[in-house]
Amino acid sequence: MTTEEIQSQITELESKLTGDMFNDMEIKDKIHNLKMKANGTRPMNSEIECVGCGS
Repeated sequence: MTTEEIQSQITELESKLTGDMFNDMEIKDKIHNLKMKANGTRPMNSEIECVGCGS
């Protein structure tokens, strides 16, 4: 997955945010994971989401 594809997915997910914290939790989690991939916080195909924050 390229950086452009990741950014496109993030933009699409952000457009689905409603402003309701409980309804948006899953979407925000997906956005967070995509941003970690884009920033190289974890390997692109890692099964372990994030050791530091426990996501």
